[in-house]
Amino acid sequence: MASEPLVLGFDTSAAHCAAALLRGDAVLASRLEEMTRGQAERLMPLLEEVLAEGGAGWQDLDAIGVGVGPGNFTGIRIAVSAARGLALGLEIPAVGVDGFEARAAEGTLPAVPAPRDQVYAALPGEAPRLMPRQEAGDAARGAGLAFAPEASPAGIAEAIARIAAGRFETVTGAPAPLYLRSADAAPSSDVPPALIDG
Repeated sequence: MASEPLVLGFDTSAAHCAAALLRGDAVLASRLEEMTRGQAERLMPLLEEVLAEGGAGWQDLDAIGVGVGPGNFTGIRIAVSAARGLALGLEIPAVGVDGFEARAAEGTLPAVPAPRDQVYAALPGEAPRLMPRQEAGDAARGAGLAFAPEASPAGIAEAIARIAAGRFETVTGAPAPLYLRSADAAPSSDVPPALIDG
């Protein structure tokens, strides 16, 4: 039905570039491309391909949904900045969707793989945090929940678009990254050179 909102959802928070176009409950086009690098160069062409496959153009969109993390710092920044720029240029809302919501399934503990045998997880009744994979798995089993963290689950972009479709009419702010750990890169410890007035 043409009166249903047209929503483009996308995510680059892990080793993938994912996008989906939905009109109401119908998935018009969807792609998930595994990639360890190159998301910044691939994202906009991928979005244009998904729009073309769905028979739509940028001006047809009612809203954008974007994965805000947790996950790869650079990947999160790529998607969030693209969503903010598109929303501003198209004058439509952009909705940030965290990885836990996008991976939520009945009877499962939503978790996102992290480096060094860790995961980002939200244990029942707790705020999301970075924790050892074993701890999250034990807590999930103790709560009677399945535990199968997946960095690039099939349907992640569709889930983001569906959640955004339900929220875009009430969203007031721009999407912001969800970082649950500090950056791997540290500021330089070198002392800056003294400036000499001449």
